[in-house]
Amino acid sequence: MDEYLKDFDVPGKHPSEAALKRWRDAVSLVRNRRRRFRHVADLEKRSVNQKRLCKIKEDLRVTFLAMRAAVRFMNAHQPRDVNVSEFSKNPDKLASIVRNYDIKTFQALNGAEGIAKAINVSIKEGIKSSDLSTRQEIYGINKYTEKPSKSFLMFIWDALHDLTLIILIVCAVVSIGVGLATEGWPDGIYDGLGILLSILLVVTVTAVSDYKQSLQFKDLDKEKKKISTHVTRDECRKKVSIYDLVVGDIVHLSIGDQVPADGIFISGYNLLIDESSLTGESDYVHIDEKKPFLLAGTKVQDGSAKMLVTAVGMKTEWGKLMETLSEEGEDETPLQVKLNGVATIIGKIGLLFAILTFLVLTVRFLVEKAMRNEFSSWSSSDALSMLDYFATAVTIIVVAVPEGLPLAVTLSLAFAMKKLMNDKALVRHLSACETMGSSTCICTDKTGTLTTNRMVVDKIWVSGEIKHVRDCEGRVLSSKVSETVSTVLLQGIFECTGSEVVKDKNGKTSILGTPTESAILQYGLDTGGDFDTVRNESKIIKMEPFNSAKKKMSVIVALPDGKTRAFCKGASEIVLGLCDKIIDGTGEIVPLYKEKTELITRVIEEFAKDALRTLCLAYMDVEGGFDCRKNIPESGYTLIAVVGIKDPLRPGVKEAVETCLAAGITVRMVTGDNINTAKAIAKECGILTEGGLAIEGPDFRTKTTEELNEIAPRIQVMARSSPTDKYDLVKHLRGTSEVVAVTGDGTNDAPALHESDIGFAMGIAGTEVAKEQADVIVMDDDFATIVKVAKWGRAVYINIQKFVQFQLTVNIVALMINFVSACITGSAPLTAVQLLWVNLIMDTLGALALATEPPNDGLMQRPPVKRTDSFITKTMWRNILGQSIYQMAVLFVLTFSGKTILNLQGENSTTVLNTFIFNTFVFCQVFNEINSRDIDKINIFRGMFSSWIFMGVMTATVVFQVIIVEFLGTFASTVPLDWKLWLLSIVIGLVSMPIAVVLKCIPVEKTAVKEQHDDKEQHDGYDRLDGSEQV
Repeated sequence: MDEYLKDFDVPGKHPSEAALKRWRDAVSLVRNRRRRFRHVADLEKRSVNQKRLCKIKEDLRVTFLAMRAAVRFMNAHQPRDVNVSEFSKNPDKLASIVRNYDIKTFQALNGAEGIAKAINVSIKEGIKSSDLSTRQEIYGINKYTEKPSKSFLMFIWDALHDLTLIILIVCAVVSIGVGLATEGWPDGIYDGLGILLSILLVVTVTAVSDYKQSLQFKDLDKEKKKISTHVTRDECRKKVSIYDLVVGDIVHLSIGDQVPADGIFISGYNLLIDESSLTGESDYVHIDEKKPFLLAGTKVQDGSAKMLVTAVGMKTEWGKLMETLSEEGEDETPLQVKLNGVATIIGKIGLLFAILTFLVLTVRFLVEKAMRNEFSSWSSSDALSMLDYFATAVTIIVVAVPEGLPLAVTLSLAFAMKKLMNDKALVRHLSACETMGSSTCICTDKTGTLTTNRMVVDKIWVSGEIKHVRDCEGRVLSSKVSETVSTVLLQGIFECTGSEVVKDKNGKTSILGTPTESAILQYGLDTGGDFDTVRNESKIIKMEPFNSAKKKMSVIVALPDGKTRAFCKGASEIVLGLCDKIIDGTGEIVPLYKEKTELITRVIEEFAKDALRTLCLAYMDVEGGFDCRKNIPESGYTLIAVVGIKDPLRPGVKEAVETCLAAGITVRMVTGDNINTAKAIAKECGILTEGGLAIEGPDFRTKTTEELNEIAPRIQVMARSSPTDKYDLVKHLRGTSEVVAVTGDGTNDAPALHESDIGFAMGIAGTEVAKEQADVIVMDDDFATIVKVAKWGRAVYINIQKFVQFQLTVNIVALMINFVSACITGSAPLTAVQLLWVNLIMDTLGALALATEPPNDGLMQRPPVKRTDSFITKTMWRNILGQSIYQMAVLFVLTFSGKTILNLQGENSTTVLNTFIFNTFVFCQVFNEINSRDIDKINIFRGMFSSWIFMGVMTATVVFQVIIVEFLGTFASTVPLDWKLWLLSIVIGLVSMPIAVVLKCIPVEKTAVKEQHDDKEQHDGYDRLDGSEQV
């Protein structure tokens, strides 16, 4: 089958348009295109949207360039007079200031302060929460217009677009018309009405399933759009949803943030904005007091700032842009595409059997009519017989074309994504969950992912001594240093930071910022420092915020005594390399000789071996003032202190790593920390093992491709790495056929997240830029959550295999029993109504039962399934053929010798036999559905009774089968059966279970593939039955 599926092969991420078109063209047999391709990208609509988006961006780019040019020209002119009251209650006029780059009006209103006054807000205190509703009424809400979601009736309408159902509806109507003319009311309507009622049931169940699925996706979309930002409200800084922003809010922006609304720059440092999402322009725009306009939807590439919101929602260009774009669908997953191929192949076979069945029935009918010399005379009953043959053939197509196969993938993924959301993993792209099941490698960050991200300063080297900060019970120890050292240390801590110390209305102090900076600030507060006092006494002249490329941050401040001082904080070896002096124990500045440098290096290594994250603080006095147009100095600093920060391992990380290794997944730590710190943490959590390699980023960069090919499989830790190193490692590993998952939180991690097979962004520590490039957002930043995604990914793959095994068995048996019976007896034992019910069992209900099974621990005790492996494995074919042979043998015996075996006599013996065959066939499927819960293991009952969906489907199937046989015989062509026949039907179905046990003991050829981790064998993705513990 793999040869036939070559056109149905697409990569899990960034598939080419040619590959997407190729498999669409190969799908030649579809019953209902509206439903089949509901979750498939509309390439035509996507192309139209992209052209429209490019045109809008180009128009905006030209407009903004023209406006900026006009601004430079108008800077030479005097600002015009404006009336402040014009803007206070006029949202359109207020929004036009930023949208039109109206610098003259901005200057006339006295800048940000004047605009804040015009809209009645204090830049220092922010708006009052009590004014939110009023401001929303006047200026609007920060949401853009979205298309309404589809109603349940629309899903009914989609389900009715099934071509075969439409043909059956026509057949049913004709049957009712002919029946009324020949048999009268009500006998003449039963056959046609039975088909219509069956179609109604199929359509209703299908629509309910699809509608519930759409609600799950809707919930997921809501989660995806949850973005928070920091604002100043009610005189304090707080975190709010961007959708709750109003005009007048004071928003705090930092690296990686998305600008949530149009606004005015108030203050900030080195603010670079990426406007490519809005204008397509790749060059970054520097924003300051002279160029103060910030546009919604753009990204903060570097720096930090405070912004005054002047327009929200549909008053912004971003809101208008979002409104013009319509959903064109998400790229389909590899499994969806592959199952479309399987459905196409099986559908063609089914169509052939349907045509042959109709031809055989028709030819036999005509031959028998000719033999009775009745060929020239035709009655309405003859027409009804021909119509019945046609309806049976069409219904065979309904059963034979497994429309539910690709849709079962969507159902399973939607179910998995919903469950993962409860487990703190937000899957942004369907394919990610599926691909994670095949992952062979996870490149993970250390801080916050493997560790708790609840950092505290544990040790500090200052004044030439190592000082413990806390005792064994966590209490702060007094640290005796000279007043000079203490003063400059606290200045370095409180000035060189991008975080803030804030107090709420109750006077409770809290720190807003990154965990690392929060730990250092908390140390400063614990030693008696006062953040507000230090900050109020000085003025920040220029700041260069921390980023992962520089691995440091710097700031220039004007001190109260008139001095200008630079502070620097960052990675130990980076900052130490900038220093040529040091403060000794007396507070004197002395040269930093080589011996002293070596001593400090040993201190850093000692801290790192204790699994402490190390940072250095340094300062320098700038003589003769500082020119803001110049960069902050990069040398001549005086070392203040080396700080050792403790960040404990997360609970359960060691077990999660062990689970990955047992599952054949290599875990690699990629961190910016010191190599000794990284190795200590990696050993503690089980990542760094005997024979594993720990390497530093600068060393990694020097390796040739041949050297990388040799060492890459052994790399378990990469320390002092840059985002570029992470990207290069991911790219190299993917080139060696690894399926790579990678975590990231910073703006510079975006390329690695984009390049990987599955990108994980951190929900707490991650920037919006990183989240936008990620496939999955880990809401709790926990490594164990990533392992849960891998487990669910494997569950999705296995669940779809279970469903395919079940459905193919039903297909084979239903096709063969009707075709062979038609050839030999001239009639099909299963009627159109019965086949529609069977189709419902094997399609929608089967998908619900088997495709939504939760994962079990056994899934993580086998190697990952490779991309090149056959989806329908030899193990599955063994089960399919074995069960099919048993069912066909039983049903053929019943069809041709059933009356004799069951001792059936009388006028209705044929109807009783056909009812019994139908009933037996259904119970064979019920028990085979239970068999399909595990493809290779004998114990199929594990977890069955705790799966309420599976038990619900099984119960509903049996109950409705009883109703059809006992009470709906008029419509379904059945008659009530006595208890003996009921019992026999159940027993025949039950026999399939011991047959399944026998089949699972038959060995099938397996391809052994040695894994690099522990030499486990891969054999079609399933474990061997080696011992009783696997049974």
